[in-house]
Amino acid sequence: MSHEPASPFDNQAPGYDADFSATLIGTLMRQAVQRRMDALFHRGQRVLDLGCGTGEDAVYLAGQGIDVHAVDASEGMLRRARQKVAQAGVEHRVEVSHLEIENLDALGKSRYDGVLSNFGALNCVEDLSTAARRLAEHTDEGAPVLLCLMGPIVPWEWIWHLVHGEPAKAFRRLRPGGVAWRGIRVWYPSIGKLRSVFAPYFDATRVAALGALVPPPYSEVWARRHRALIEWLAGVERRFEAIPPLPWLADHYMLELRRR
Repeated sequence: MSHEPASPFDNQAPGYDADFSATLIGTLMRQAVQRRMDALFHRGQRVLDLGCGTGEDAVYLAGQGIDVHAVDASEGMLRRARQKVAQAGVEHRVEVSHLEIENLDALGKSRYDGVLSNFGALNCVEDLSTAARRLAEHTDEGAPVLLCLMGPIVPWEWIWHLVHGEPAKAFRRLRPGGVAWRGIRVWYPSIGKLRSVFAPYFDATRVAALGALVPPPYSEVWARRHRALIEWLAGVERRFEAIPPLPWLADHYMLELRRR
């Protein structure tokens, strides 16, 4: 008898790196996030990686001398993460745990010098207010937080799906009740909404675009045929990433916060 996976991401885990992390667009996007990780997190610190996926960021941080508690709700993703941690020889720096973001109270008395949540893990969380409060309980004054979420307004996505005759997909992020996907619901909070949710405990310090000029990841086949153009667009985007309105028009945005 077959059983449904505990998480919709379990089935994605085996091919996630090939389908995203190793692609041209995925590589450029992750490099952009890692630049900000380098600016915020430092050797000797302990960072909580929320929704760690296959462990790319956890291994990267460990390579910078940072201790990481990498958590995810998908056992499939965690298996890949543990494999990567072992292959990189950083088991002494990375703890990998099964944990849903909605259940952060299970962290007990753990404390962290910073928090990372990359590539839309928080888009799968309806109650962001509770998550913000829980993160505040596990961080000290001045702790940096880097959140990378999918935003609601993406002209690239509108154009792409309209050209391909998919109007329903073009404007799906604007639906107020979120979008049903493989048994879960995905929300697309605006930058202003996310700031307000974290405002009782964290000060917003910076916001930047990720995929405003560079096309979305699902355009990878087209992007590979135009590699020089994509790399040029990525360079321009990095130069102007924090200048409005780019963060508000991006596939993802990076919001940086400091624990008050």
